[in-house]
Amino acid sequence: MQKFPMTAPGLQRLEVELRQLKSEERPSIIRQIAEARSHGDLSENAEYHAARERQSFIEGRIAELEEIVSAVELIDPSSLSGVYVMFGAHVRLVDEETEREATYQIVGMHEADIKLARLSVSSPLAKALIGKTIGDTVSVPTPGGDRSYEILEVKFI
Repeated sequence: MQKFPMTAPGLQRLEVELRQLKSEERPSIIRQIAEARSHGDLSENAEYHAARERQSFIEGRIAELEEIVSAVELIDPSSLSGVYVMFGAHVRLVDEETEREATYQIVGMHEADIKLARLSVSSPLAKALIGKTIGDTVSVPTPGGDRSYEILEVKFI
């Protein structure tokens, strides 16, 4: 079985979603299906078909989350240290072309969220950063051409 590296907050978010799907969404959709069935002819019942489609999505997501959660390899970034970029590190970078700075945390693929500055360990940028240290420059291929970033800081918190 494939293991998925993940931080504790990432695992907690998935477990909360799983509990919510099982305890709230699943019972709710079952009630909606029962109500739609009570309206009679199912072949022309849009409510029934929409509820069944939603049920299929919920059951699929529950199965997916259960598989991920059972295969998590929990990693505590605060127990790590060093100057090299690795899983869990918070990395401050500067784009060498635009001089814009950004800070990202390298996390598992199931907890990545670019809006929250969580970069998937399997992303091109994270792959380029892993193993590098402060002062190193990495080049990352993008649709608009290669971008170069300099590593300014590596922290484990």
